[in-house]
Amino acid sequence: MASTRLRRLSVPAALVLALGTVTSAAVIGGAESGASAATTASAPGFTTYPAPASLTDVNNAGEPSIGSSWKSGATMYQASLSTYKAVFDDSVSPATVSWSDVSANLSNGCPLGSTISLDPILFTDHTTGRTFESQLTGLDSATCWTDDDGATWNPSTGGGIPSGVDHQTVGGGPFSAAGIGGLPLTGYPDAVYYCSQDIATAFCAVSRDGGTTFGVGVPTYSLLDCGGLHGHVKVAPDGTAYLPNKGCNGTQAAVVSTDNGTTWKVRPVPGTTESDADPSIAVGAHGTTYFGYVGADGKPGVAVSHDQGATWTDNQELGGEFGIQNAVFPAAVAGDDDRAAVAFIGTPTGGNYQDTAGFKGVWHLYVSTTYDGGKTWQTTDTTPNDPVQRGSICTGGTTCGGDRNLLDFIDATVDRTGHIEVGYADGCIDACVTDPTHTSGAGPADAQAAYATIARSSSGLGLFAAYDGGTATATGAPTATTSGTGLLGRLPLVGTRTR
Repeated sequence: MASTRLRRLSVPAALVLALGTVTSAAVIGGAESGASAATTASAPGFTTYPAPASLTDVNNAGEPSIGSSWKSGATMYQASLSTYKAVFDDSVSPATVSWSDVSANLSNGCPLGSTISLDPILFTDHTTGRTFESQLTGLDSATCWTDDDGATWNPSTGGGIPSGVDHQTVGGGPFSAAGIGGLPLTGYPDAVYYCSQDIATAFCAVSRDGGTTFGVGVPTYSLLDCGGLHGHVKVAPDGTAYLPNKGCNGTQAAVVSTDNGTTWKVRPVPGTTESDADPSIAVGAHGTTYFGYVGADGKPGVAVSHDQGATWTDNQELGGEFGIQNAVFPAAVAGDDDRAAVAFIGTPTGGNYQDTAGFKGVWHLYVSTTYDGGKTWQTTDTTPNDPVQRGSICTGGTTCGGDRNLLDFIDATVDRTGHIEVGYADGCIDACVTDPTHTSGAGPADAQAAYATIARSSSGLGLFAAYDGGTATATGAPTATTSGTGLLGRLPLVGTRTR
C-alpha cells in the first residue's frame, strides 16, 4: 500500500540522454528438438522514453501501470493521480513518441478522479480499447473509464462490496462459457474484475456492464491459504481469471477462477518460495500461462502452465547471463501462445538489498523473453547506461525510508504489432546517472526520483509472429513497412534513451 498521496507539483528534472549498446543474446534453459526457428532468435533491443518534464506527477510515478489499446494504438500510463497517453510513431527509426496528459477529472466526466489516492492503478482492455483509472480510497476505489483514450471519462461505482482496503487491481477479458452469469448485461462484451486485499483475505468482484457497476465481492482465499497481498488480476482468452500471490504456505501461487469469479482455487507453483515481490501472470493467445516471480533468494524466475495452473513446468531462473543476484517487481506479458516476456528491476550485487546504509547495488531494468513457450529465455538489459536505482530498494511497505521511491511494482503490456512496453519509474536521474555516490535512502533527490518512463522493444522479434516479416496488418493498425529480421529489425540498438 502506498502512503496517502495528495496531488502536488512534480519535481523539475533535467533528463540525461544516453545512447548505448549491449550484447545480451544468451539463452537460459534447455531447448527441445523440434523447437521453432524463433527459439534461437536474438534478444530484443529496447529504447527508453522518459515522459516530458512538463507533465504533472512526472517525477511522482512510483508503481505505474501501463496499457495498450489495440483499437487506437495508444499507450496509456498511470502515474500517481495522473493518466498519460503516449502515441508511438513507427514510421521512423527509432520510433518517436508524443505524450499528453489525459487525466480524469471533473471537467471531462470523472468528478472523483485526480483528487486523492492511497494507490493508483490503470487497466486497458486490448480488444475493446476501454481504459480504467482507479484510485484507492480505503473502503473501495474512485474509478472511471474511457473509450476514447482519456478525452472523456465515465464514472464507475469503483469495485464490489465488500472490498479490501489495499492494493487494488483491475483486469478484464472474455467471459468464461463454463461459468455462472457468463453473459454481459450491456453491449460491452467483456468481464471486468476488481480485486483488493483485506489483510486476512482478498475480494474479487465482477462487472457485467463494462465496469460501470460491480457485483458482490467474493473472498478468493483466507489466511489458511495465503497472505493477503496479491498481484494484478489477469484474464485469459477463455475467460479464466488469475490472481497471483507471493505467499501461500511456503510457495507462491496462482489463485484461479474458471466460473467468472464465482469461486476461486489456490494453485501453488512448485519450486517457488515466498518473497517480498508480488508475482505477475501473463496468458498467451491459446491459454499458456506464464508465472513471473522473485524467490526468497532474491533471484527472478518463471514457470509455465498449460492447464490453468493445475500443474507447472519449465520453472527456471532468469537473468543468469547478467549474474542477477537480487530482483524486484516482476511484470509478465504474453502475445502468441509461445511468446512472452518478464520484466524486472535487478542487480548483480548480492546481499540484503534493503540495507539502506550497506547495500551498494546498481539496478537496471531487464526484460527476459521466450519464443518457444517458456523452454528457453534470454535477457536484455534495457538501461545499460542509465541505472534505475543506486543503493537499496525497500519492499517493506510504509515503514521504509527514502529508498521506497519506486513503491511496489512496475507493469508491462504489448501493443497491437507485438512491441513489448514496460512502464516503470526511473529512480536515478540527473547527476545520479553517472555519479556512484548518489544513492537512494538518505541520498540526494536525484537518487530518490520516480520519473515516469516507458521502455519499448525496438529491435528483434516481437510477441506476435504475424509481424516478424513486417507485412501483416492488425485490425485498425497501419501496415508495417519493415523487412529482413522482423518487424522490429530496423534498429540494432539496445538501451537507447530518447525523448
